[in-house]
Amino acid sequence: MTFKSALAFPLLAASLLIGCGPSDEPKQAAAEPAAPTPPAAEAAPSDSYLEKIKARDKLIVGVFSDKPPFGFVNEQGEHVGFDTDIAKRFAKDLLGDEKKVEFVVVEPASRIPFLQSDKVDLILANMTVTPERAQAVDFTNPNLRVAVQALVADGSEVQKLDDLADKTTIVTTGTTADIWLTKNHPEWKLLKFEKNSESLQALANGRGDAYAQDNLVLFSWAKQNPGYRVLPETLGDEAPIAPAVKKGNIELRDWVNDELAKLGEEKFLLALYDQYVRPELAEGTDPQAIIVEGGKWKE
Repeated sequence: MTFKSALAFPLLAASLLIGCGPSDEPKQAAAEPAAPTPPAAEAAPSDSYLEKIKARDKLIVGVFSDKPPFGFVNEQGEHVGFDTDIAKRFAKDLLGDEKKVEFVVVEPASRIPFLQSDKVDLILANMTVTPERAQAVDFTNPNLRVAVQALVADGSEVQKLDDLADKTTIVTTGTTADIWLTKNHPEWKLLKFEKNSESLQALANGRGDAYAQDNLVLFSWAKQNPGYRVLPETLGDEAPIAPAVKKGNIELRDWVNDELAKLGEEKFLLALYDQYVRPELAEGTDPQAIIVEGGKWKE
């Protein structure tokens, strides 16, 4: 090979590389597109129910509007009461502002359906814990204790529970009194209404001989409306009252339990008792017979 041919060969090879190599590489890359990269802003949805509430920036709670001192509407049109103020504190501790709570008015019979249909996150509406209800919802630790009794007019001939066997007893649909009487005295005549206010008005109008309900409600109403007395016997045993969440919502249930324990350390429920409940009861009533501070139920 001459010097010229030796020199020309590498130059020719170099020109071939320049002519085909770099320009062909993009064509090969185009033939094999890279997998798309997910947008960085898109995060996987969270399964946390608490995070769902925080993302919504609002706690939705089912409450009564006609059951003082636990849940009612004041002259300013505001939801107030023992239960509603607990809900406000929950919103403050979970979302940083007690105003970040939406109250949904429930009746006794609609409390469980509203949970099951996700209309509310939580029920704080004076709901007594029963085995039947515990199959449909998850109760948290209790915040109150209660017994069911009956209210009659002072002039009534009814002196004991059995005297109601041939009378008309008013109940509010879905309450513990309704459930207990339907189960234990199916032969008794019951007059049912959807709202507590309707039931009490029916009693005042003489449409029934007695009204069976949680004793705390009866004590309160009798004090505000002289001329009535509460029969000493109870319909069943004393029972706990507790907030409730949808069945299986363990995360929210556990958060409420932790919250009730923390509030118990500062005697928060006792303060609400003094504000709302104590004025409705007779002097000397032991608050420990009514409230369950810290969620600690004692048999």
